[in-house]
Amino acid sequence: MNDALPIAFQRLKPERDGDIALPRYMTSRAAGMDIAAAVETPLTLAPGQIALVPTGLAMALPDGFEAQIRPRSGLAVHHGVTVVNAPGTIDSDYRGEIRVALINLGPAAYTIQRGDRIAQMIVAPVCRTRPMLVETLPATARNDGGFGHTGD
Repeated sequence: MNDALPIAFQRLKPERDGDIALPRYMTSRAAGMDIAAAVETPLTLAPGQIALVPTGLAMALPDGFEAQIRPRSGLAVHHGVTVVNAPGTIDSDYRGEIRVALINLGPAAYTIQRGDRIAQMIVAPVCRTRPMLVETLPATARNDGGFGHTGD
């Protein structure tokens, strides 16, 4: 991946979190990097509970990019644990700790261990827009049809 976009990460407490893996692609064609929990002690999420899980990392995204925090499909399907604000957005000017807002939608408690892969991070370009107010919009074949308008 020599042509990969370089992103600087900082361990906020290297003496404590040196054992936590940096975000990493788990396969050569993965779209998202898995990110790990830097919890000091196991964190148990009861059904319906939300927790902000630390990663121990901050990063410097290049201007014109964002990071999206998305659920890991295995956690969601097997345990009902997902990202409550999916996808979460990290802006290029944010330099604080990356934390993941997880919710347990499953029927049983789920425990997050130190170093567990808890979410995926996708880095994507940002397209800035200039909102304009108009009197009417151009017509389309669909117009205002939505929520099942194009079929089940």
